[in-house]
Amino acid sequence: MHAKSDSEVTSVEQSTPPRSPRRPIYYVQSPSNHDVEKMSYGSSPMGSPGHPYYHCSPIHHSRESSTSRFSASFKNPRNLSAWKRLHRPDHDDEESDEDDQNDAAPSPGRNVRLYLCFALLFFVLFTLFSLILWGASKSYTPQVVVKNIVFESFNIQAGVDISGVATDMLSLNSTVSIHYRNPGTFFGVHVTSTPLELHYFQLKVASGQMKKFYQARKTHRTISTVVLGSQVALYGGISVLDVRGNHEKVAVPLNLTFVVRSRAYILGKLVKSKFYKRIRCSVTLRGSNLGKRSNLTESCVYH
Repeated sequence: MHAKSDSEVTSVEQSTPPRSPRRPIYYVQSPSNHDVEKMSYGSSPMGSPGHPYYHCSPIHHSRESSTSRFSASFKNPRNLSAWKRLHRPDHDDEESDEDDQNDAAPSPGRNVRLYLCFALLFFVLFTLFSLILWGASKSYTPQVVVKNIVFESFNIQAGVDISGVATDMLSLNSTVSIHYRNPGTFFGVHVTSTPLELHYFQLKVASGQMKKFYQARKTHRTISTVVLGSQVALYGGISVLDVRGNHEKVAVPLNLTFVVRSRAYILGKLVKSKFYKRIRCSVTLRGSNLGKRSNLTESCVYH
């Protein structure tokens, strides 16, 4: 080995960069309860001069430096605004999540409005449909035709009324045939009528009630109704007629009047249509036609 000269040593030292001094190594030991009490007492202004160990401890410096930096960040407005900017996205994300949840879950008020709109729409459509059915049913008016009447018996005799007044008493028995047809294609009808009455001018001499019935759609029937009068007081109304011994000469003008009522339940009792037919027939009671049919198809007026 050759010994290095001074010049070589100097050049090597200049080329080699200076090393930084090694930092001292500190050992941190958890203080006991007694030391904690001293440290807390030493943190006050009165107790700080008497505890040099606390001020010289690296733990104290590290804590003071971190505390001072944290407090300074809040005292500096720039740092505070940066802190807010850093935490603002999280808050915005939470608000957006809440908005998404609110949008995903419909509010009760919105459901109520939807139900009300649906109910209103259903009511309007049902009303429109009912009006259409009601209007269509009006074109299917039931047909009522009085076909004939048969006078089976007719008699006038002397008698007394309920109060005991003597007067002529009339007894009459007849049968009226009525043809009824329901042309409706989508509804049946319930049929009733007022009493069938025979009048001699203003005097009612006989009456009868037609039985109520149900007529199905696009069907027809013939109804026979008995119209009779028993011991009807005339009080001189037909005094000019003497039929006690000669019935064939009897000719009494009478009027047959009644009203036929038809009721169609199209949608139950919610939608129903009513039809009224007022009928007035002129008929002549002839003694020579007792027991025979008298045609009334051309003798009636329908309203």
